[in-house]
Amino acid sequence: MSLFDRITGKSPESQTGPETAASQPEAPKKGIFGRFKQGLQKTAQLLNTDIRDLFKQEGALVDDDFLTELFAILIRTDMGAGPAATIRDQVKTDFRGRVVQMNEVLAVIKVKLRELMEQPEVPIEFAASGPTVVMVVGVNGSGKTTSIAKLATMFKQQGKSVVLGAGDTFRAAAVQQLTIWAERIGAEIVTGATNSDPASVAHRAVARALETSADVCILDTAGRLQTQTSLMQELSKIRRVMTKQIDDAPHEVLLVLDATAGQNGISQAKGFSEAAGCTGIVLAKLDGTAKGGVVVPIRQQFELPVKYIGVGEQAEDLALFNADEFVDALFAEASSDSA
Repeated sequence: MSLFDRITGKSPESQTGPETAASQPEAPKKGIFGRFKQGLQKTAQLLNTDIRDLFKQEGALVDDDFLTELFAILIRTDMGAGPAATIRDQVKTDFRGRVVQMNEVLAVIKVKLRELMEQPEVPIEFAASGPTVVMVVGVNGSGKTTSIAKLATMFKQQGKSVVLGAGDTFRAAAVQQLTIWAERIGAEIVTGATNSDPASVAHRAVARALETSADVCILDTAGRLQTQTSLMQELSKIRRVMTKQIDDAPHEVLLVLDATAGQNGISQAKGFSEAAGCTGIVLAKLDGTAKGGVVVPIRQQFELPVKYIGVGEQAEDLALFNADEFVDALFAEASSDSA
């Protein structure tokens, strides 16, 4: 039986879009630790299995060969050479020349990871008055539209009124998908003609939020590669349009990263942060195929907080990111009970 099967008691279901997700019977909700654990099961399997293989029954000698193997295992989690070297060097400092047990090494790795990942829980910061404007950016296929639906659902459950702006005017399917979500969760949506200026949609969405005294305005933007200079400049234009209506808008710029993207997520974080002034990350598609270690170098290099994680396909499957629970989930045994 696979590790996923042992964690969940069933095989992973196929992914569903907004048209089919609502028609499926709701599965019992796991606690946040259980959903973290399920989403990070690929990395947990790698860490628990590969590190265990370094040890014999009587323990392992921490020598150069051991440290080289440990470094290679950490690299395979997608955390990158910098954090992997930091953790390896801590193990070297603490144990070099000694015979140690696996639990001793894992304890050091977990402590060091907590230091590298340290951040408070960082929910959306709402404007002191008027609508809070949230701009959402990312590459094509990163999960932006679904993440927007999850954010809107969260705000609606908090009793807030929401206006969505369908700023991905170049993809009719994106507008249609966001419209379906808006109808489902009871949010108002502002759209534009296909291939129309996304900044005009942003302007009308913020204007509508002001007109209706909405609590939150969330703007979708077209997916783009961080290397597409003209499209990245367009994000700056969209920001300027919103700022002219509300001085400090957008209040949040969230970068949606596909958790399966690996090290490419680092270059995405760099490009989008420079062009759009990102304030935080939504880590999407944490569905068991991801190697969640990529969050570590992103935190190290850009100091962008991971605000939320997407842990499923339903509109409610958005969780506030907690670094301690993240590290615990990386090392969770398959037999551990879900919280």
